[in-house]
Amino acid sequence: MTNPNTRALSDAGVSIWLDDLSRELLETGKIADLMEERNVVGLTSNPSIFQAALSKGDRYNEDLTALTSAGKSVEEVVHDLTTADVREACDLFRPIYDRTGGQDGRASIEVDPRLAHDTEATIAQAKQMYADVDRPNVLIKIPATLAGLPAITAVTAEGISVNVTLIFSLDRYRAVMNAYLDGLEKAHAAGKDLATIHSVASFFVSRVDTEIDKRLDAVGTDEAKALRGQAGVANARLAYQAFEEVFSTPRWRSLADEGANVQRPLWASTGVKDPAYSDTLYVTELVAPGVVNTMPGKTLEATADHGEIRGDTITGTYAEAAAVLDALAAQGISYQDVVELLEQEGVEKFEKSWGELLDGVSEEMEKVRA
Repeated sequence: MTNPNTRALSDAGVSIWLDDLSRELLETGKIADLMEERNVVGLTSNPSIFQAALSKGDRYNEDLTALTSAGKSVEEVVHDLTTADVREACDLFRPIYDRTGGQDGRASIEVDPRLAHDTEATIAQAKQMYADVDRPNVLIKIPATLAGLPAITAVTAEGISVNVTLIFSLDRYRAVMNAYLDGLEKAHAAGKDLATIHSVASFFVSRVDTEIDKRLDAVGTDEAKALRGQAGVANARLAYQAFEEVFSTPRWRSLADEGANVQRPLWASTGVKDPAYSDTLYVTELVAPGVVNTMPGKTLEATADHGEIRGDTITGTYAEAAAVLDALAAQGISYQDVVELLEQEGVEKFEKSWGELLDGVSEEMEKVRA
């Protein structure tokens, strides 16, 4: 039976995606249950999620043994295991993909985070991953680094659907949308069917509060403390304002006339880190038509249990959101410094998880060889 809170979220125009993927979730039927009971219509994964999945349990052992015996390298083994999970997830979500014309029913897989500052290598791996997963409803995740922007354009131009990840700043988000439009224009010039190309832009939320709250605490004044827990939502709401602006321009309308799809904002990093805040803060305060919210299982269950869905909580809040950022600046907190640090840390965290994933799989391969 469908949960009334998640149903209300869907009815308000939010696509609920799960921010998790593992063979256990697939094989136990848990994802299928979430589709039926929690209105989950897609999922995202990242290096940290795969590292956690492969480090626990024994569901990968048989495949790992076979791949090791076949003489595969650790990178090839990781690639084969992760693409297999994403392929299965794509098959599971395929009916939703068909029903929604490709908008939902999606599963994401990320390029090697060590390539985040290498445009050409990112393009090459994105194309290879798309071919290897071999499902129309896969989204290839490319980070919104400066090197990632031309890769987004190039991969979109190939007709491949992209999930742009690690977006923290409003300026970078605008650059991401521009990169997508550039890609659509190139795809159209090459005679590709724009209706088959989809994209989401993953705008990170909770990490913004974590970093800015730390700086507010260091300031220590009553005015500073009163701003805690407001930056993440304000930043995301202003991102939605930018989305509305870009996708109402004459440039966009000419692409839409050719069948192009908007690049939807996706709220990422929606698990609340500070126990002083509502555990559904980044769900209930970021409701608007045409967005995706990808939630860790814990946040999804909190929303189902006690999330108060009040309809659109973004439209009409832009002046208030801008005032929050102005107030932060008045406290001496540099928005630019924060978002640059968060992007750097985001890439480093994924690189670390990827390294741990390779190390863990390498250890298991040594046991097989022994």
